[in-house]
Amino acid sequence: MDTASRGNDAILIGLGANLPGPTGATPLETLEAALEDLERRGVRVVRRSRWYRSAPVPESDQPWFVNGVAVIAFDGAPGELLDILRRIEDAFGRVRRVRDEARVVDLDLLAFGDTVEIPDAGGRAEGGIELPHPRLRDRAFVLLPMAEVAPDWRHPVDGRTLDELIAGLPPGQAAEPLDG
Repeated sequence: MDTASRGNDAILIGLGANLPGPTGATPLETLEAALEDLERRGVRVVRRSRWYRSAPVPESDQPWFVNGVAVIAFDGAPGELLDILRRIEDAFGRVRRVRDEARVVDLDLLAFGDTVEIPDAGGRAEGGIELPHPRLRDRAFVLLPMAEVAPDWRHPVDGRTLDELIAGLPPGQAAEPLDG
């Protein structure tokens, strides 16, 4: 197995969608197409989790999401990868208005190896990216699929394992594999 598919050498991205795409594609079809688009743009998908059906966080009346996590291989810097993720979101019709809104596609850079970029007192992280993703530790729809593809990963700031992070999740989050 590729060493990038396990612990803290991994580059991890989160994928999510809960609205049909502009051509009528289901959220699952959109996410599959987004993974293919990553490959076309030179980002190799090393391993990916099962797809999960998950309730919106925070709780709302919007449709449930389809979520997953992928381990990728990428030879550039975090900012370059984030640019690719944003271009794919734009190509699939993502519109950004309000945080935590329903979306056609959401691609998040969760972790870039052991890279840690924390915002300064002014609220800005170097390169404009906070790593690891600041809310991953509070999201079942991220941690559960992450445990499938990088089970040995530890949070590079506080050292907690995925099992510890999962055990510390806030109550009331629903996330279950689509395949049962």
